[in-house]
Amino acid sequence: MCLYARYSEEEDMIKNITIQGFKSVYDVRLDLGRVNVFIGPNGSGKSNILEAVGVLSAAAKGRVDDESLRYRGVRPGLPALYKSSFVSDKTPPHIMLEARSDDEVDFRVALLNPLEEPKPAWSFKTEYLSVGDTELVSDGVRNKKNLNLESGLTALRMVDFSPGSPEYRTMTDLQGYAIYCPNTPTLRGLVPDPQSREPLGLAGGRLAEAFEELKTMVSNVGDDVLEMIDWASNVSVTRYVSNILSPSVPRTDKTIRFTDRFMRDSRNTLSASDASEGALYILFYGVLALSSKSPGFFAIDNFDQTLNPRMASHLTSKFCTWILSKASSQVLLTAHNPAVLDGLDLSNQNIRLFVVDRNNKGHTSVRRLEASPELIKLNEQYPLSRLWMMGHLGGVPDV
Repeated sequence: MCLYARYSEEEDMIKNITIQGFKSVYDVRLDLGRVNVFIGPNGSGKSNILEAVGVLSAAAKGRVDDESLRYRGVRPGLPALYKSSFVSDKTPPHIMLEARSDDEVDFRVALLNPLEEPKPAWSFKTEYLSVGDTELVSDGVRNKKNLNLESGLTALRMVDFSPGSPEYRTMTDLQGYAIYCPNTPTLRGLVPDPQSREPLGLAGGRLAEAFEELKTMVSNVGDDVLEMIDWASNVSVTRYVSNILSPSVPRTDKTIRFTDRFMRDSRNTLSASDASEGALYILFYGVLALSSKSPGFFAIDNFDQTLNPRMASHLTSKFCTWILSKASSQVLLTAHNPAVLDGLDLSNQNIRLFVVDRNNKGHTSVRRLEASPELIKLNEQYPLSRLWMMGHLGGVPDV
């Protein structure tokens, strides 16, 4: 097993997020931990929650437009599709987003973009940043200091913040947020990543380079990963691919090289193009969780894709350990595989499970599932995965 630094309770994180008027999320407040898992039916609004935080991230950076949203993994769409529009409710005049941190930093914005004649960039209706009772940025309708309504004031003011200050750390975490959703062709290096960044692209690009970098930072990380890839005796990175990659396969500068322990020595080397896709996802999650270049605050949509149920449970547990080993890491995950729940220790307040549904108005509703005495008693008879499938936890489709 790989040994990592212990998590420190003293480090700050995003304590809660409030979302109002964004897609199906009419009015939701999330009280977050370090690892936050969202389960629920397809179309219940799980991805909308991740994307609302992506819009808040772009606002923290000072500009909300198609480019800044795509860079964070937010699906492109018309302005009319971003704003809530329910038959039973009045359409809100703006989208309101807010983040509060453990050390009392509060950042909130109200964003506008005309539905009939949308502009390239959204405008800031109001914007506030405070630390405790100290107001650092106040830009409202009656107090308009910002002549360019499409530029956020907080991003401009960051040059005045001390790098060690709570406001600087919180805004930096928000600005770095991104939604990762890896896919197999990109992990194999067969197609370019549409949003490349360090250490990994949002779809899994740069996997070989990122894994090589991580091995120089964490000496025995390869052993920790190999424990979950039982058919491989070694995982490495190489530039020399002519002997392991077909000439017809697109080539990247570097590629992952697996050594199959069951095959003959002369024919036991596989490239990322030939290896099990599950192994590539395991490497991806390990790098993203452990690399010092990863964002301090990020999301993964469809965390459990391609994984065998038992592996999904084990990887979830391992991923939680990796995230909690870094005091600066905080993650939002969506999942559909019930086995993911069996990898969560809900007695740990840093690990939180949220059930997402649509109410009778169509609004996305979110309920935290805690380790109550009733749930603990049920869990003695059945694993959480079974309880979810049986309908005891909620978050299942009505079929």
